[in-house]
Amino acid sequence: MRTALVIGTGLIGTSVALALLDAGVRVYLSDSDPGAARTAFALGAGRLDRPGVPVDLAVIAVPPAQVGAVLARAQADGLARAYTDVASVKCLPREDASRLGCDTALYVGGHPMAGRERSGPFAARADLFRGCSWVLTPDAGTAEETVALAHELVALCGAAPVTMTARAHDEAVALVSHGPHLLSALMAAQLPAAEGAVTGLAGQGLRDMVRIAGGDAGLWSDILSANAPAVAAVLEGLLVDLSVILRALRALDSEGRHDDSLARLNDLLERGRTGHRRVPAKPHTAPVTTVGLEVVVGDEPGTLGQLLAEVGAAGVNVEDLEIEHDAQGTAGTVTLTVDERSAQDLALALGQGGWRCALPGLEATRPEPLGHFAHTKRKRTSS
Repeated sequence: MRTALVIGTGLIGTSVALALLDAGVRVYLSDSDPGAARTAFALGAGRLDRPGVPVDLAVIAVPPAQVGAVLARAQADGLARAYTDVASVKCLPREDASRLGCDTALYVGGHPMAGRERSGPFAARADLFRGCSWVLTPDAGTAEETVALAHELVALCGAAPVTMTARAHDEAVALVSHGPHLLSALMAAQLPAAEGAVTGLAGQGLRDMVRIAGGDAGLWSDILSANAPAVAAVLEGLLVDLSVILRALRALDSEGRHDDSLARLNDLLERGRTGHRRVPAKPHTAPVTTVGLEVVVGDEPGTLGQLLAEVGAAGVNVEDLEIEHDAQGTAGTVTLTVDERSAQDLALALGQGGWRCALPGLEATRPEPLGHFAHTKRKRTSS
C-alpha cells in the first residue's frame, strides 16, 4: 500500500491516517465538515488535495448509517482500488451497499476494537490501534485483493485481524461493547438527581462503571440504532436476571424466610465472578485466574517505578494496574493484577522488601489504613 484516502476525520479516521503516515503511506483526507478535515491536516494526518489517480485503499470512517451512501459516492468517483470502513456495526453498511448498487467485491467491512471517551481529531493517536483486535467481515463475493489490502491496513496500524461474519460481529459487539456502554449510561443517568454530597462519596467502583458513559451521545445513538436487534437481545437477557434479583431484594426487605432470596442473589454474584474471569486482562491472550495484590505507595517521585522494578526482579508479570489515592493525597493503593499462582510469592517478596501489601488469604501482609503513614516502605532496622 502506497496511497490511502481517509473519509471522515474524527477520532478513528484521523488515528488511522496518523498510523498510515507513520508507516510511510501517502494519506489524503476528506470530510463533509471542512473544519474537521483542516484540523486533521493541521495535526499532520495527511493532505487535503484530491488524489490525481485512484488510491490503493479508501477507509470510510463515518457512522454506520452513512457508510453505504459514502461508499456509493466514492465508487462513483473512482476514488480507490478497494474500500473498507471502520464502523462498529457491520450488517447495516453491507445491506446499504448492496441496496445502493455498490460493487461489493471491492468493499470489505472492518471494525477496529479501539476507541476513547473523547471524540474528534484532537483525540486521535497514531498508536490507538496497537495491539487491539480489528474485525474484518469479507464474504464469498469479496475480491482477494480487497481482503489483502484490508489486512495490510490492519498490520500497518499495529492491530491483529479477526475474521467474522457481519452478523456474528454485530452480536458479539452488542455483548462486549454496545450493551456495556448503554448500561454505563443508565447508571450515570441516575446521578444528576443525586445530591452533591452523595456523588462526593463516589469511589473507584463508580468511576469505573460510568467511565464510558462520557462518550459522544449523538455517535452512540447512531451506533445503538444501527445494531438495535442485537443490543435488544442482550438487554432482554439482562432483564431476566434483573427481574429475579429485584424480587429477591424485595423479599429480603420483608418478613419471612430469606434463604431462597439470598441464594438467588449469591448465584448472580458468583456468575458475575465467573464471567469476570472469562475476560482476558490483555488482548489476544487466554484468560488466566488473577488476583489483586494491593500495595501502599507514598506520593513521592520514583516510588511507583521502584515498586515495578522490584516486581520485575521477582519475575512476575503484571496483567493490569490501578491506583487509588487517599483523601489526604499523601499516599495511595496500587492494585497489581497478577497470576494467582505467583501472587503469594510476590506478596511475601515485597513484604520482605519493606512494602506494605495486602493479598486475600495472606492477612499477615495487610496494610494499615492509609492515614497512618506517609511513606511507601517500612524503614528497615538493623537487628
